[in-house]
Amino acid sequence: MAQQQLQIVKEEASLGELFSQLAEQTGRLIRQEAALVQTEVANKASAAGKNVGYIAAGAFVGYAGAMALVAAVIILLSYVVPLWASALLIGAALCVAGYFMVSSGLAALRKTEWAPRETLESIKEDAQWLKKQVD
Repeated sequence: MAQQQLQIVKEEASLGELFSQLAEQTGRLIRQEAALVQTEVANKASAAGKNVGYIAAGAFVGYAGAMALVAAVIILLSYVVPLWASALLIGAALCVAGYFMVSSGLAALRKTEWAPRETLESIKEDAQWLKKQVD
């Protein structure tokens, strides 16, 4: 009888240790998932920053185009000769180039997926693993 009671106490201690280890591993897993989310979001923010740079470059080129159009108007008023036509064509070409650069950057930003998909998949796998450990 005493031996059976001792065996039950050992089993309970083992079960308690198992739950303690499970809690420790779960905590470690949650910290690792949080670090993964942070890394994934930082990578996506870096890509977005690059696209914002393209938008800024496109805006600058568009601004240069607008300045060329202003120069065309000045030349038109100063000389009233066909020289203005070349400045007008260059200004229009720069504006078109700027438009396409800005459009490209905006399209790339729209395609960016902001949800941390890898982390969500990993969390689902972890939840399944944890469920199997408890069962």
